[in-house]
Amino acid sequence: MEREIMKELAAWKDSPDRKPLLLTGVRQCGKTYVLKEFGNRYFEDTAYFSFEGNRGLASVFDYDLDSERILRELGNIVRGQEIVPGRTLLIFDEIQACPNAVTSLKNFCENKRELHIACAGSLLGVSVKRDGISFPVGKVDRLQMYPMTFAEFLCADGGKALYDGAGQLPLQCELPEFYSVPLMKSLKYYYIVGGMPEVVKKWVDTHSFEEVSRLQDAILTDYVSDFAKHAPKTDIPKLGWIWDCIPKQLARDNNKFIFSHVKEGKRASELEDALEWLTDAGLVHRLEMVSNPELPLSFYADSTFFKVYMADIGLLRRKSGLSHKAILEEAELYRNFKGALTENYVLNELAAQGRHPYFWRSGNTAELDFLFENEDRIIPVEAKANISTRAKSYIQFCKKYRPSLGFKFSMKNVGHHKVENTLTYSIPLYMVWKLGRYLELFD
Repeated sequence: MEREIMKELAAWKDSPDRKPLLLTGVRQCGKTYVLKEFGNRYFEDTAYFSFEGNRGLASVFDYDLDSERILRELGNIVRGQEIVPGRTLLIFDEIQACPNAVTSLKNFCENKRELHIACAGSLLGVSVKRDGISFPVGKVDRLQMYPMTFAEFLCADGGKALYDGAGQLPLQCELPEFYSVPLMKSLKYYYIVGGMPEVVKKWVDTHSFEEVSRLQDAILTDYVSDFAKHAPKTDIPKLGWIWDCIPKQLARDNNKFIFSHVKEGKRASELEDALEWLTDAGLVHRLEMVSNPELPLSFYADSTFFKVYMADIGLLRRKSGLSHKAILEEAELYRNFKGALTENYVLNELAAQGRHPYFWRSGNTAELDFLFENEDRIIPVEAKANISTRAKSYIQFCKKYRPSLGFKFSMKNVGHHKVENTLTYSIPLYMVWKLGRYLELFD
Protein backbone atom coordinates (compact mmCIF):
# COMPACT_ATOMS: atom_id res chain seq x y z
CA MET A 1 0.00 0.00 0.00
CA GLU A 2 1.61 3.18 -1.22
CA ARG A 3 2.03 6.06 1.24
CA GLU A 4 2.50 9.69 0.23
CA ILE A 5 5.07 10.20 2.97
CA MET A 6 7.51 8.07 0.95
CA LYS A 7 8.13 11.14 -1.23
CA GLU A 8 9.10 13.17 1.81
CA LEU A 9 11.42 10.41 3.00
CA ALA A 10 13.11 10.33 -0.41
CA ALA A 11 13.57 14.11 -0.27
CA TRP A 12 15.08 13.79 3.22
CA LYS A 13 17.52 11.14 1.98
CA ASP A 14 18.93 13.46 -0.69
CA SER A 15 18.92 16.67 1.34
CA PRO A 16 22.41 18.19 1.78
CA ASP A 17 21.30 19.52 5.19
CA ARG A 18 19.93 16.17 6.36
CA LYS A 19 19.87 15.42 10.10
CA PRO A 20 18.70 12.28 11.91
CA LEU A 21 14.99 11.88 11.24
CA LEU A 22 12.21 11.46 13.80
CA LEU A 23 9.03 10.01 12.32
CA THR A 24 6.20 10.39 14.80
CA GLY A 25 2.52 9.48 14.72
CA VAL A 26 -0.23 7.57 16.46
CA ARG A 27 0.41 3.90 17.15
CA GLN A 28 -0.29 1.50 14.28
CA CYS A 29 -0.45 4.17 11.56
CA GLY A 30 2.29 2.40 9.56
CA LYS A 31 5.56 4.03 10.66
CA THR A 32 7.56 0.79 10.93
CA TYR A 33 6.32 -0.53 7.61
CA VAL A 34 7.05 2.66 5.70
CA LEU A 35 10.59 2.99 7.12
CA LYS A 36 11.43 -0.60 6.25
CA GLU A 37 9.97 -0.17 2.76
CA PHE A 38 11.94 3.06 2.41
CA GLY A 39 15.11 1.15 3.24
CA ASN A 40 14.30 -1.60 0.75
CA ARG A 41 13.71 0.90 -2.05
CA TYR A 42 16.49 3.41 -1.56
CA PHE A 43 19.37 1.67 0.26
CA GLU A 44 21.61 -1.31 -0.31
CA ASP A 45 21.19 -2.34 3.32
CA THR A 46 18.77 -1.66 6.21
CA ALA A 47 19.77 -2.08 9.86
CA TYR A 48 16.61 -2.27 11.95
CA PHE A 49 16.55 -2.06 15.76
CA SER A 50 13.46 -1.86 17.97
CA PHE A 51 13.74 -0.69 21.59
CA GLU A 52 10.29 -1.94 22.61
CA GLY A 53 10.91 -4.31 25.55
CA ASN A 54 14.58 -4.73 24.52
CA ARG A 55 16.68 -3.84 27.53
CA GLY A 56 19.78 -5.47 26.03
CA LEU A 57 19.67 -3.16 23.04
CA ALA A 58 19.07 -0.13 25.23
CA SER A 59 22.17 -1.00 27.29
CA VAL A 60 24.35 -0.15 24.27
CA PHE A 61 23.50 3.49 25.03
CA ASP A 62 24.15 3.28 28.78
CA TYR A 63 27.96 3.62 28.84
CA ASP A 64 28.28 6.85 26.87
CA LEU A 65 26.78 8.47 23.78
CA ASP A 66 29.85 8.23 21.55
CA SER A 67 28.48 7.72 18.04
CA GLU A 68 31.48 5.74 16.78
CA ARG A 69 31.28 3.21 19.63
CA ILE A 70 27.49 2.86 19.40
CA LEU A 71 27.65 2.32 15.65
CA ARG A 72 30.43 -0.23 15.99
CA GLU A 73 28.65 -2.25 18.68
CA LEU A 74 25.27 -2.14 16.95
CA GLY A 75 26.81 -3.35 13.73
CA ASN A 76 29.54 -5.79 14.74
CA ILE A 77 28.07 -7.22 17.95
CA VAL A 78 24.28 -6.78 18.04
CA ARG A 79 23.64 -7.14 14.32
CA GLY A 80 26.69 -9.06 13.16
CA GLN A 81 27.04 -6.89 10.06
CA GLU A 82 28.78 -3.57 9.64
CA ILE A 83 26.70 -0.40 9.33
CA VAL A 84 28.15 1.60 6.44
CA PRO A 85 27.29 5.30 6.07
CA GLY A 86 25.88 6.08 2.65
CA ARG A 87 24.92 2.47 2.04
CA THR A 88 22.95 1.51 5.18
CA LEU A 89 19.72 2.99 6.50
CA LEU A 90 19.82 2.77 10.30
CA ILE A 91 16.32 2.50 11.81
CA PHE A 92 15.62 3.01 15.51
CA ASP A 93 12.03 1.92 16.17
CA GLU A 94 10.01 2.82 19.29
CA ILE A 95 12.88 5.12 20.20
CA GLN A 96 10.89 6.65 23.08
CA ALA A 97 11.56 3.41 25.00
CA CYS A 98 15.27 4.33 25.18
CA PRO A 99 15.75 7.94 26.35
CA ASN A 100 19.52 7.73 25.84
CA ALA A 101 19.00 6.79 22.20
CA VAL A 102 16.94 9.96 21.73
CA THR A 103 19.68 12.04 23.33
CA SER A 104 22.37 10.32 21.23
CA LEU A 105 20.89 11.77 18.05
CA LYS A 106 22.66 15.05 18.87
CA ASN A 107 26.05 13.32 18.60
CA PHE A 108 25.05 11.48 15.45
CA CYS A 109 23.99 14.79 13.91
CA GLU A 110 27.26 16.49 14.81
CA ASN A 111 29.67 13.64 14.12
CA LYS A 112 27.98 11.28 11.61
CA ARG A 113 26.04 13.47 9.19
CA GLU A 114 26.87 11.09 6.34
CA LEU A 115 24.88 8.32 8.07
CA HIS A 116 21.15 8.02 7.34
CA ILE A 117 19.31 7.51 10.66
CA ALA A 118 15.51 7.29 10.71
CA CYS A 119 13.71 6.87 14.03
CA ALA A 120 10.07 6.04 14.73
CA GLY A 121 8.26 6.97 17.93
CA SER A 122 4.59 6.50 18.73
CA LEU A 123 4.52 8.04 22.19
CA LEU A 124 7.56 10.28 21.95
CA GLY A 125 5.71 13.43 23.01
CA VAL A 126 4.32 11.61 26.03
CA SER A 127 7.71 10.14 26.96
CA VAL A 128 9.59 13.43 26.66
CA LYS A 129 7.26 15.03 29.21
CA ARG A 130 6.97 11.98 31.46
CA ASP A 131 10.60 10.86 31.54
CA GLY A 132 12.31 14.23 31.17
CA ILE A 133 14.23 13.07 28.09
CA SER A 134 17.01 15.40 26.99
CA PHE A 135 15.62 16.14 23.54
CA PRO A 136 18.15 17.10 20.82
CA VAL A 137 16.54 20.39 19.86
CA GLY A 138 17.73 21.62 16.48
CA LYS A 139 19.63 18.39 15.80
CA VAL A 140 16.87 16.33 14.17
CA ASP A 141 14.50 16.56 11.23
CA ARG A 142 10.87 15.70 11.98
CA LEU A 143 8.03 14.21 9.99
CA GLN A 144 4.53 13.54 11.28
CA MET A 145 2.70 10.49 9.95
CA TYR A 146 -1.06 9.95 10.02
CA PRO A 147 -3.43 7.10 9.21
CA MET A 148 -3.99 6.55 5.50
CA THR A 149 -5.83 9.37 3.75
CA PHE A 150 -8.84 8.77 1.53
CA ALA A 151 -6.64 9.00 -1.58
CA GLU A 152 -4.25 6.36 -0.19
CA PHE A 153 -7.20 4.16 0.76
CA LEU A 154 -8.73 4.56 -2.69
CA CYS A 155 -5.53 3.51 -4.46
CA ALA A 156 -5.02 0.55 -2.11
CA ASP A 157 -8.58 -0.64 -2.74
CA GLY A 158 -8.21 -0.89 -6.50
CA GLY A 159 -9.11 2.72 -7.30
CA LYS A 160 -5.75 3.90 -8.65
CA ALA A 161 -7.21 4.50 -12.12
CA LEU A 162 -10.00 6.62 -10.58
CA TYR A 163 -7.45 8.59 -8.58
CA ASP A 164 -5.19 9.19 -11.58
CA GLY A 165 -8.07 10.04 -13.91
CA ALA A 166 -9.74 12.46 -11.50
CA GLY A 167 -6.36 14.01 -10.77
CA GLN A 168 -5.81 14.80 -14.45
CA LEU A 169 -9.15 16.52 -15.00
CA PRO A 170 -9.11 20.34 -15.15
CA LEU A 171 -9.73 21.78 -11.69
CA GLN A 172 -12.88 23.61 -12.75
CA CYS A 173 -14.34 20.66 -14.65
CA GLU A 174 -17.36 18.80 -13.26
CA LEU A 175 -16.69 15.12 -12.71
CA PRO A 176 -18.60 12.75 -15.02
CA GLU A 177 -20.70 10.10 -13.29
CA PHE A 178 -18.23 7.35 -14.10
CA TYR A 179 -15.92 9.17 -11.67
CA SER A 180 -18.32 10.66 -9.14
CA VAL A 181 -20.48 7.57 -8.47
CA PRO A 182 -17.65 5.12 -7.64
CA LEU A 183 -15.78 7.82 -5.70
CA MET A 184 -18.87 8.46 -3.55
CA LYS A 185 -19.12 4.73 -2.88
CA SER A 186 -15.44 4.50 -1.97
CA LEU A 187 -15.80 7.44 0.43
CA LYS A 188 -18.57 5.58 2.27
CA TYR A 189 -16.27 2.58 2.55
CA TYR A 190 -13.55 4.85 3.90
CA TYR A 191 -15.92 6.24 6.55
CA ILE A 192 -16.45 2.64 7.66
CA VAL A 193 -12.90 1.29 7.36
CA GLY A 194 -10.81 4.37 8.10
CA GLY A 195 -7.09 4.64 7.47
CA MET A 196 -5.33 2.34 9.93
CA PRO A 197 -3.10 0.31 7.55
CA GLU A 198 -3.78 -3.08 9.12
CA VAL A 199 -7.53 -2.49 8.87
CA VAL A 200 -7.24 -1.24 5.29
CA LYS A 201 -5.27 -4.33 4.32
CA LYS A 202 -7.90 -6.56 5.91
CA TRP A 203 -10.59 -4.73 3.94
CA VAL A 204 -8.66 -5.01 0.67
CA ASP A 205 -8.08 -8.74 1.26
CA THR A 206 -11.59 -9.68 2.43
CA HIS A 207 -14.07 -6.80 1.89
CA SER A 208 -15.65 -8.10 5.08
CA PHE A 209 -17.27 -5.51 7.35
CA GLU A 210 -17.20 -8.01 10.20
CA GLU A 211 -13.44 -8.57 9.87
CA VAL A 212 -12.86 -4.83 9.69
CA SER A 213 -14.88 -4.23 12.86
CA ARG A 214 -13.10 -7.05 14.68
CA LEU A 215 -9.71 -5.54 13.88
CA GLN A 216 -10.86 -2.03 14.81
CA ASP A 217 -12.04 -3.37 18.18
CA ALA A 218 -8.59 -4.87 18.73
CA ILE A 219 -6.87 -1.57 17.97
CA LEU A 220 -9.20 0.34 20.29
CA THR A 221 -8.45 -2.21 23.01
CA ASP A 222 -4.71 -1.80 22.41
CA TYR A 223 -5.01 1.95 22.82
CA VAL A 224 -6.75 1.55 26.16
CA SER A 225 -3.98 -0.85 27.20
CA ASP A 226 -1.47 1.89 26.35
CA PHE A 227 -3.17 4.12 28.91
CA ALA A 228 -2.28 1.63 31.63
CA LYS A 229 1.28 1.08 30.39
CA HIS A 230 2.39 4.60 29.59
CA ALA A 231 0.21 7.14 31.41
CA PRO A 232 0.54 8.33 35.02
CA LYS A 233 -1.56 6.11 37.28
CA THR A 234 -3.68 9.03 38.44
CA ASP A 235 -4.61 9.82 34.84
CA ILE A 236 -5.60 6.32 33.71
CA PRO A 237 -9.31 6.54 34.67
CA LYS A 238 -9.50 10.11 33.33
CA LEU A 239 -8.11 9.00 29.97
CA GLY A 240 -10.81 6.37 29.73
CA TRP A 241 -13.56 8.84 30.55
CA ILE A 242 -12.40 11.34 27.93
CA TRP A 243 -11.74 8.67 25.30
CA ASP A 244 -15.22 7.22 25.74
CA CYS A 245 -17.03 10.56 25.59
CA ILE A 246 -15.51 11.92 22.36
CA PRO A 247 -18.18 10.44 20.02
CA LYS A 248 -20.94 11.66 22.34
CA GLN A 249 -19.60 15.20 22.42
CA LEU A 250 -19.18 15.27 18.64
CA ALA A 251 -22.80 14.16 18.21
CA ARG A 252 -24.12 17.25 20.01
CA ASP A 253 -25.36 20.20 17.94
CA ASN A 254 -22.87 22.43 19.68
CA ASN A 255 -19.92 20.05 19.69
CA LYS A 256 -17.62 22.19 21.76
CA PHE A 257 -15.74 19.93 24.16
CA ILE A 258 -17.11 20.41 27.67
CA PHE A 259 -15.16 18.87 30.53
CA SER A 260 -18.17 18.75 32.83
CA HIS A 261 -19.82 16.36 30.37
CA VAL A 262 -16.94 13.90 30.62
CA LYS A 263 -17.68 12.85 34.18
CA GLU A 264 -20.19 14.33 36.57
CA GLY A 265 -18.52 16.43 39.23
CA LYS A 266 -15.19 16.68 37.36
CA ARG A 267 -13.74 20.06 36.44
CA ALA A 268 -11.46 21.12 33.60
CA SER A 269 -8.49 21.50 35.94
CA GLU A 270 -8.80 17.82 36.89
CA LEU A 271 -9.01 16.53 33.32
CA GLU A 272 -6.78 18.82 31.25
CA ASP A 273 -3.61 16.74 31.74
CA ALA A 274 -5.36 13.60 30.54
CA LEU A 275 -6.63 15.31 27.39
CA GLU A 276 -3.13 16.66 26.74
CA TRP A 277 -1.79 13.08 27.03
CA LEU A 278 -4.24 11.89 24.36
CA THR A 279 -3.21 14.78 22.12
CA ASP A 280 0.52 14.13 22.61
CA ALA A 281 -0.08 10.45 21.81
CA GLY A 282 -1.66 11.47 18.51
CA LEU A 283 -4.98 9.82 19.34
CA VAL A 284 -7.01 13.02 19.13
CA HIS A 285 -6.93 16.41 17.43
CA ARG A 286 -7.86 19.61 19.23
CA LEU A 287 -9.55 22.21 17.04
CA GLU A 288 -9.33 25.59 18.75
CA MET A 289 -11.65 28.53 18.23
CA VAL A 290 -10.64 31.83 16.67
CA SER A 291 -13.06 34.73 17.01
CA ASN A 292 -10.72 37.35 15.52
CA PRO A 293 -9.31 35.82 12.31
CA GLU A 294 -6.03 37.65 11.82
CA LEU A 295 -2.52 36.41 11.09
CA PRO A 296 -1.09 34.43 12.72
CA LEU A 297 -4.15 32.42 13.67
CA SER A 298 -2.28 30.69 16.49
CA PHE A 299 -1.91 34.04 18.25
CA TYR A 300 -5.68 34.59 18.28
CA ALA A 301 -6.72 31.01 19.10
CA ASP A 302 -8.66 30.42 22.32
CA SER A 303 -7.08 27.36 23.93
CA THR A 304 -9.99 27.10 26.39
CA PHE A 305 -12.65 26.80 23.68
CA PHE A 306 -12.14 23.82 21.40
CA LYS A 307 -13.53 20.67 19.82
CA VAL A 308 -11.97 17.21 20.02
CA TYR A 309 -11.84 14.81 17.08
CA MET A 310 -10.35 11.34 16.69
CA ALA A 311 -7.26 10.66 14.58
CA ASP A 312 -8.99 8.00 12.49
CA ILE A 313 -12.51 8.18 11.12
CA GLY A 314 -12.93 4.39 11.00
CA LEU A 315 -12.11 4.08 14.69
CA LEU A 316 -14.54 6.92 15.44
CA ARG A 317 -17.23 5.09 13.50
CA ARG A 318 -16.58 1.86 15.37
CA LYS A 319 -16.22 3.48 18.78
CA SER A 320 -19.52 5.30 18.32
CA GLY A 321 -21.25 1.97 17.60
CA LEU A 322 -22.45 3.17 14.20
CA SER A 323 -23.33 0.25 11.90
CA HIS A 324 -21.79 0.09 8.45
CA LYS A 325 -25.32 -0.32 7.09
CA ALA A 326 -26.32 3.12 8.38
CA ILE A 327 -23.55 4.69 6.29
CA LEU A 328 -24.11 2.62 3.17
CA GLU A 329 -27.88 3.02 3.18
CA GLU A 330 -27.92 6.68 4.25
CA ALA A 331 -30.22 5.90 7.18
CA GLU A 332 -32.41 8.83 8.20
CA LEU A 333 -31.49 8.44 11.88
CA TYR A 334 -27.80 8.76 10.95
CA ARG A 335 -28.32 12.27 9.57
CA ASN A 336 -27.08 14.26 12.59
CA PHE A 337 -24.00 12.19 13.35
CA LYS A 338 -23.11 12.20 9.65
CA GLY A 339 -22.23 15.88 10.04
CA ALA A 340 -19.80 15.13 12.86
CA LEU A 341 -18.26 12.25 10.90
CA THR A 342 -17.81 14.54 7.90
CA GLU A 343 -16.12 17.23 9.99
CA ASN A 344 -13.78 14.65 11.50
CA TYR A 345 -12.94 13.38 8.01
CA VAL A 346 -12.14 16.87 6.67
CA LEU A 347 -10.04 17.72 9.71
CA ASN A 348 -8.00 14.52 9.30
CA GLU A 349 -7.45 15.25 5.60
CA LEU A 350 -6.32 18.82 6.35
CA ALA A 351 -3.93 17.61 9.06
CA ALA A 352 -2.43 14.99 6.73
CA GLN A 353 -1.77 17.78 4.21
CA GLY A 354 0.25 19.61 6.83
CA ARG A 355 -2.36 22.28 7.55
CA HIS A 356 -3.21 23.48 11.04
CA PRO A 357 -6.92 24.36 11.04
CA TYR A 358 -9.01 26.28 13.56
CA PHE A 359 -12.72 27.13 13.62
CA TRP A 360 -14.43 30.51 13.81
CA ARG A 361 -17.34 31.50 15.97
CA SER A 362 -19.10 34.82 16.31
CA GLY A 363 -21.00 34.81 19.58
CA ASN A 364 -23.97 32.48 19.29
CA THR A 365 -24.92 33.64 15.80
CA ALA A 366 -22.44 31.95 13.44
CA GLU A 367 -19.85 29.20 13.33
CA LEU A 368 -17.52 28.32 10.45
CA ASP A 369 -16.16 24.77 10.39
CA PHE A 370 -12.51 25.47 9.55
CA LEU A 371 -9.95 28.21 8.96
CA PHE A 372 -6.35 27.74 7.96
CA GLU A 373 -3.44 29.88 6.84
CA ASN A 374 -2.00 29.75 3.34
CA GLU A 375 0.93 32.09 2.84
CA ASP A 376 -0.49 35.54 3.64
CA ARG A 377 -4.15 34.52 3.40
CA ILE A 378 -6.73 33.06 5.76
CA ILE A 379 -8.83 30.43 3.99
CA PRO A 380 -12.39 29.75 5.24
CA VAL A 381 -13.79 26.23 4.80
CA GLU A 382 -17.33 24.93 5.19
CA ALA A 383 -17.89 21.15 5.35
CA LYS A 384 -21.33 19.74 4.51
CA ALA A 385 -22.28 16.07 4.64
CA ASN A 386 -24.75 16.21 1.76
CA ILE A 387 -25.31 18.02 -1.54
CA SER A 388 -26.75 21.20 -0.03
CA THR A 389 -24.08 23.87 0.35
CA ARG A 390 -26.23 26.68 1.74
CA ALA A 391 -24.08 27.94 4.59
CA LYS A 392 -25.19 31.06 6.46
CA SER A 393 -22.08 31.17 8.64
CA TYR A 394 -19.80 30.99 5.61
CA ILE A 395 -21.70 33.88 3.99
CA GLN A 396 -21.51 35.91 7.20
CA PHE A 397 -17.75 35.29 7.51
CA CYS A 398 -17.11 36.31 3.89
CA LYS A 399 -19.26 39.43 4.27
CA LYS A 400 -17.46 40.52 7.43
CA TYR A 401 -13.82 39.66 6.61
CA ARG A 402 -13.81 39.58 2.78
CA PRO A 403 -11.29 36.76 2.21
CA SER A 404 -10.16 36.43 -1.40
CA LEU A 405 -10.60 32.64 -1.52
CA GLY A 406 -12.66 29.99 0.26
CA PHE A 407 -13.91 26.42 -0.08
CA LYS A 408 -17.05 24.40 0.44
CA PHE A 409 -16.62 20.65 0.79
CA SER A 410 -19.79 18.61 0.25
CA MET A 411 -21.22 15.87 -1.95
CA LYS A 412 -21.92 18.48 -4.63
CA ASN A 413 -19.91 18.30 -7.85
CA VAL A 414 -17.05 20.64 -8.71
CA GLY A 415 -17.97 24.27 -9.21
CA HIS A 416 -17.07 27.84 -8.29
CA HIS A 417 -18.92 31.08 -7.64
CA LYS A 418 -18.60 34.34 -5.75
CA VAL A 419 -19.83 34.65 -2.15
CA GLU A 420 -19.72 38.30 -1.06
CA ASN A 421 -16.76 38.83 -3.46
CA THR A 422 -14.98 35.70 -2.14
CA LEU A 423 -14.06 33.27 -4.91
CA THR A 424 -15.50 30.03 -3.53
CA TYR A 425 -14.72 26.59 -4.90
CA SER A 426 -17.15 23.75 -4.32
CA ILE A 427 -15.14 20.53 -4.03
CA PRO A 428 -16.62 17.08 -3.47
CA LEU A 429 -15.62 15.50 -0.17
CA TYR A 430 -13.96 12.69 -2.10
CA MET A 431 -11.65 15.25 -3.74
CA VAL A 432 -10.30 17.07 -0.68
CA TRP A 433 -6.89 15.67 -1.63
CA LYS A 434 -6.82 18.14 -4.56
CA LEU A 435 -7.06 21.18 -2.25
CA GLY A 436 -3.38 22.08 -2.69
CA ARG A 437 -3.80 22.26 -6.46
CA TYR A 438 -6.69 24.74 -6.11
CA LEU A 439 -4.52 26.89 -3.85
CA GLU A 440 -1.72 26.79 -6.42
CA LEU A 441 -4.17 27.77 -9.15
CA PHE A 442 -5.12 30.89 -7.23
CA ASP A 443 -1.49 31.80 -6.62
